[in-house]
Amino acid sequence: MTLFTAPTDHTPDPSLAHRRAQAEVTVTGPDGVPLAGTDVVVAQRRHAFGFGCIGFELVDHANGRSADPAYDNDFADRWLDVFNIATLPFYWGTFEPAEGAPRTAETLAAARWFADRGVTVKGHPLVWHTVQPRWLLGRPLDEVERLQRERIRRDVGDFAGFIDTWDAINETVIMPVFTAEENAITPLARLKGRVETIRMAFDEARATNPGATLLLNDFDMSTAYECLIEAVLEAGIRIDRLGLQSHMHQGYWGEEKTLRILERFARYNIPIHLTESTLLSGEVMPEHVVDLNDWQVESWPSTPEGEERQADEVERHYRTLLSHPAVEVVNYWGLGDRGMWLGAPGGLLRADGSPKPSYDRLRSLVKGEWWYAPMTLRTDDAGRVRVEGFLGDYEVSLPDGGDAAALSLDRAGEQTAQVRLAG
Repeated sequence: MTLFTAPTDHTPDPSLAHRRAQAEVTVTGPDGVPLAGTDVVVAQRRHAFGFGCIGFELVDHANGRSADPAYDNDFADRWLDVFNIATLPFYWGTFEPAEGAPRTAETLAAARWFADRGVTVKGHPLVWHTVQPRWLLGRPLDEVERLQRERIRRDVGDFAGFIDTWDAINETVIMPVFTAEENAITPLARLKGRVETIRMAFDEARATNPGATLLLNDFDMSTAYECLIEAVLEAGIRIDRLGLQSHMHQGYWGEEKTLRILERFARYNIPIHLTESTLLSGEVMPEHVVDLNDWQVESWPSTPEGEERQADEVERHYRTLLSHPAVEVVNYWGLGDRGMWLGAPGGLLRADGSPKPSYDRLRSLVKGEWWYAPMTLRTDDAGRVRVEGFLGDYEVSLPDGGDAAALSLDRAGEQTAQVRLAG
């Protein structure tokens, strides 16, 4: 059995040539005749690379029940101005706090809200041992497994078409030995073993939505995660994407460590998602803390010095991740400091909604340096223009309006394309 194939070339390239295309585009009129010597406007509309962020804070806003409309309206505008992938919460204990009464309607409304704005939506997670429903405690393990399987099928089915990417299972390395809180999934994972628990999650999700993209996600960057991945592949379970968490509450990893981690996990030739990235704009957590959840403080403020440091580290982190060809998505774990995990100053916006330097820095990359702003080009005698930009979706139109034609730069390097304008 083939476990995995070695990657042909995952050499990091800071120039990001593997993220760019050079296209010779022939522009025609509605009759298919090339438009020679004609001004056309070319504009990028979406990155192919996934710039993600959690969308938890916008669920109420999407459902029309905002407690602070002015804040949420501005927050939504800032969110949509940078990110193109939203992660929505499916923690079983809060998604279905009472048995048989899942919060499907409000979560589906949030998924629709993002989708209507051109955002890809991801669900997190289908199986996890934390934030579990209390009503599951005390049930026989065969019943726990039945209910978990039913839960996966129900939610994957209900959201198919709006959510087709899932963290199928979360933090399985620690799952069978987890002791921080009582839950029904840890005993099940202990009984079944890690690999078969993963098989349960992937099999049920894939059977319900065969086209879904399923992630194995973990915070454990040790060799234990590598061993688990190899065991899963040996067992014949297909992993669509590898999820690597990078909550850097104890300090920025730095380029060398980040690239070393990416190289270790890129060898499976499975695209990598940095699923949970956080960098702080205040005091970092002490190194002696093993479980980040154990660090509880009354106040954890953002500071001017910390904000400047965070801005530099955010830029360095994104540049490093995009330089590695195996990385497909970076998901930042919270746009604003309000409601940030552990109360940490990890947002790109302050608690009042104002942008920190890190927000401006990231936006200047995503919608500046790495973005093709609307540009007027003149076709040559054969109706051709040359477009050089980051991989993604573009539009071509006439300066005086009319229907725009879609242009996709879908592979790195040289390519040719043709678009037809309706006039």
